Amino acid sequence: MLTASHLPKISIVIPSYNQGSFIAATIRSVLDQNYSQLELIVIDGGSTDQTLQVLKEFGNRIQWVSEKDAGQSDAINKGLRRATGEIIGYLNSDDLLLPGSLNRVANFFQTHPDNQWVTGLCRIVNEKGVEINKPITMYKNFLLHHYRHWTLLVTDYISQMSTFWRADVMQRIGLYSVSEHLVMDYDYWLRLSVFGPPGIIDDYLSCFRIHSSSKSVNRTKQQFHEMYLVAGRHTNNRFILFFNLFHGKLTLLVYRFLTLLGRR
Repeated sequence: MLTASHLPKISIVIPSYNQGSFIAATIRSVLDQNYSQLELIVIDGGSTDQTLQVLKEFGNRIQWVSEKDAGQSDAINKGLRRATGEIIGYLNSDDLLLPGSLNRVANFFQTHPDNQWVTGLCRIVNEKGVEINKPITMYKNFLLHHYRHWTLLVTDYISQMSTFWRADVMQRIGLYSVSEHLVMDYDYWLRLSVFGPPGIIDDYLSCFRIHSSSKSVNRTKQQFHEMYLVAGRHTNNRFILFFNLFHGKLTLLVYRFLTLLGRR
C-alpha cells in the first residue's frame, strides 16, 4: 500500500444539471473514500432544483461552479481544464464510487507505470441503489476481461464511472468532443486505446444508476446509432461496422425484453 505522502493526486470532475435528488450521495461517495490527495470539482449547468443548496452544504471540501453550458461534454471539459491531478476521472451526478476505489486506482498506476488508463467493474443500480441488470453486467465483465481493440469497436463495454487516465495522456489526446452528447465516453476510449489497452482492476469500483430521467433510458436507440457513427470515425472495416450495427439492434431487443419483465 502507498503511504499518504506518496499518493498521486486524483482529480474527479462531476458534471451536473438538476440532479439534486442524487448529487449529495454522489459527492459523499467520493469524499468518503478518505483519499487524502483528492480534488473534487463539480461543474453545474445552472440547475434550478435543490442542487446549489446541496453544493453549498459541502463547504470547502469541494470546488464548484454553476453556470450555463453547452451540454454534458462542455461541462466535463470545463472541469478537466481546472483539474490539477496526476490522475483524472469523472463521475456523473447520479452515479457512485464504491469504498476503496481511489486507493485501488492509485496503487494500479503506481505499480503499472506504462499504463495510460485503467478501468474496473461497475454495478448497475436503480433509483434506490438496488442492483439490477446483473446479466448485462456479467456480459460487459466478460468482454472487458477479454479486451480486444476490435471488440471495443463493436460495442462499448468500458464503464465510464470506473475509468481513470493519466493527466499526461489527456494533454496528448485533448478533451471530450462537445459535438457528442450521448457517446462522448465511447469516442474518448477509442482515442485512449491508441496508447494501448486499458489496465483492468478486477473489482467493482462504481455503480451506474438507472432512473426514469436517465439519458441511457430515454435515448437508447439514438445512443446506439451514435455509437455506430463514432466507430465509423475510428475504423473503415466494414465487417466490424456491420457487427457494431448488429450488436446495437440486438441489445435494444434485450433492453425491451428486460423492460417488459420490469428489470430495467
